[in-house]
Amino acid sequence: MNKLIVAAAGMFLLTSGVAASADIEAGKKKATEVCAACHGPDGNSPTPQFPKIAGQHRDYLVKVLSDYKSGARKDPVMGGMATGLSKQDIENLAAYFASQKGLVTKY
Repeated sequence: MNKLIVAAAGMFLLTSGVAASADIEAGKKKATEVCAACHGPDGNSPTPQFPKIAGQHRDYLVKVLSDYKSGARKDPVMGGMATGLSKQDIENLAAYFASQKGLVTKY
């Protein structure tokens, strides 16, 4: 039981340290430059053609963007967009979109 508590505390410190290094304002700026045309400026895509990413979990967004960047996840558009992102850009974008409120829209 004590090992479980120590492991959980360690994971909390590890993940909170990563989140603390993210800059939401830098993520917002990068989002307007790179993501807004398809996903909307706040991650609430204006069309059903592109997924809404506002309110998604930060860890999920980091994983997906990293996978597009590395080629582990394939999509010609997203692969091209993610290629130019640094690890810090990915952290910042993920923190920004995770902080946004996802809206339910009828298309």
